Amino acid sequence: MPTSFDFQYWWNMGTRKGTPVVVKMENPNNWSMLELSSPEDEFSRRTADKDRGKNAKQLTWVMFLKAHRVAGCVTWLAQGLLNLFSSVKRRLSFRRDGAMSNDDNSSKGKLYKFIRAFLIFALFMLGFEIVAHVKGWHFSAPHLHLPGSADVQGIFHATYIAWVDCIGCAWINLKRIKPVSKVSSFDSDDPEQPHSGYPMVLVQIPMCNEREVYQQSIGAVTQLDWPRDRLLVQVLDDSDDPETQMLIRSEVQKWHQKGVNIVYRHRLVRTGYKAGNLKSAMGCEYIKDYEFVAIFDADFQPQSDFLKRTVIHFKGNDDLGLVQARWSFINKDENLLTRLQYINLSYHFEVEQQVNGVFLNFFGFNGTAGVWRIKALEESGGWLERTTVEDMDIAVRAHLHGWKFIFVNDVKCLCEVPESYEAYRKQQHRWHSGPMQLFRLVLPDILRAKISLPKKANLIFLFFLLRKLILPFYSFTLFCIILPMTMFIPEAQLPAWVVCFVPALMSFLNILPAPKSFPFIVPYLLFENTMSVTKFNAMISGLFQLGSAYEWIVTKKVGRASETDLVSLTERDPHTDVELTTLHRGVSESGLDALTKLNEEPLKPRKKKVNRIYRKELVLAFLLLTASARSLLSVQGVHFYFLLFQGISFLVVGLDLIGEQAM
Repeated sequence: MPTSFDFQYWWNMGTRKGTPVVVKMENPNNWSMLELSSPEDEFSRRTADKDRGKNAKQLTWVMFLKAHRVAGCVTWLAQGLLNLFSSVKRRLSFRRDGAMSNDDNSSKGKLYKFIRAFLIFALFMLGFEIVAHVKGWHFSAPHLHLPGSADVQGIFHATYIAWVDCIGCAWINLKRIKPVSKVSSFDSDDPEQPHSGYPMVLVQIPMCNEREVYQQSIGAVTQLDWPRDRLLVQVLDDSDDPETQMLIRSEVQKWHQKGVNIVYRHRLVRTGYKAGNLKSAMGCEYIKDYEFVAIFDADFQPQSDFLKRTVIHFKGNDDLGLVQARWSFINKDENLLTRLQYINLSYHFEVEQQVNGVFLNFFGFNGTAGVWRIKALEESGGWLERTTVEDMDIAVRAHLHGWKFIFVNDVKCLCEVPESYEAYRKQQHRWHSGPMQLFRLVLPDILRAKISLPKKANLIFLFFLLRKLILPFYSFTLFCIILPMTMFIPEAQLPAWVVCFVPALMSFLNILPAPKSFPFIVPYLLFENTMSVTKFNAMISGLFQLGSAYEWIVTKKVGRASETDLVSLTERDPHTDVELTTLHRGVSESGLDALTKLNEEPLKPRKKKVNRIYRKELVLAFLLLTASARSLLSVQGVHFYFLLFQGISFLVVGLDLIGEQAM
């Protein structure tokens, strides 16, 4: 190491490393280079002549690497398009083999014809724009106000009211507000009759051809911690498959032999779907001996303390008609579709039901995992078969009669969400057509009801119109019709906040109750816009009483209960604390004999699962992709990216590449 620092030597070392290069592009076809050097340093000028060729070679290599990167991107894009066309070819071959969706038979309706005509018009305009772009033609037209920002502000203002619920949710979590029962237990001080304070509870399990889940639901209900002499379980089987009926009847008989107070009911005349099934069961003579009824769908598995944590709220609250528990999902991480459903349902429970329950004592009954006061059901008119949303129907009528509801967010009941897009699509169609049917029927009753004006406004504008009518209409018309149209009418412009920022904000607010789902915020936004087609079609069907509005299809279940859960149900006696230490597989009372016989039976050949084709979604996909190409020509960056990804989303859904089939 030198003993002293030579500044002049260090300065010369720094200047001899090379000369900087500045690249100017005054003309795209004429590149020039200019070297900057220090005029005081003669050595730098001599070195510049030697390094001039070296810098030119470096620039050539840089340009070559960029060209190679562009070629790689083009190759990747071509490979993606090739895979996409291969998928389309496979789906079309499935169609020729007869694997079409049943909904496609009705796809020749007015909505489908309108979308198809709009696509043809868009393709024609795109071709014309390409020719005009090549020829250098320019056109001018008067300014069009279609649609300006002021036109959609009214809709966004109404939408904003819905998100005010988030403030209520934050207030509830901050203050830790939750329903508190007036008593802590039903236990009696009388040592001879310790269970005399427990009310009589009826448990109903309506089901229809639910072979995959009947065992786990019946087994879970038999584990409810409630006095045996004050509990009755009704298995309401509407199955039309004789083999399924036999299996469910055998399961009920097995638990009856173990001492569980359980009965099997099967209707010969299966009218009214679930509402007709529940109405028939409530007509039994022994129902007058019971005070409360808990309802569980076939895929629900309540915890053993469910009744003790819900029925306790009725004690001392004579005007309380319903206690609703929250759902938890055993298969929420099964695929992308289940994850997106989990976001929606988390918002539904955490915000809509919890906030309305705390501040309004009213929300829509979920049809399951709830306990009703039988008197409230009877005074409200009982179960009616006039719509496909009998749970919402009875909740509205009970609210109009003055009954209050409580939502217990900390009591959860395990269940499933649909894993296939076909099942989810049919479920959403029923959930959005039914409320419009009901709105037509109950609107006169709401106007005549003896409730406060704010409650009437909440029922009409927030409960019915905003969530079930305005939002589906807004999403479908704006993102599927108006936005693509503006790409072919340059004078009509949508501001970026309408296309990008407001939908992103709405998705952000929806995803807040499920913070672990934030990585899926973009797919969630795109998928919700895609589902607007189904919701809009269902809304129109229900509002104008079209044929598909009365369609009821049981949501397909998979039966995600593990083998450990089934074994635990058979090892434990439901009404004692004695564990069975030995498993006797040959004895029918152990509960494993039936499972063994079922496994020994030869399995029936199942039909091969094939992906379906959804024409409306496919046509809209090509429409949005065409509009994105037009947007690229007019250099509209935000619109291009949104239309491109939204078109891909429609294409994925239209080819049924989301859900269990895509795994």
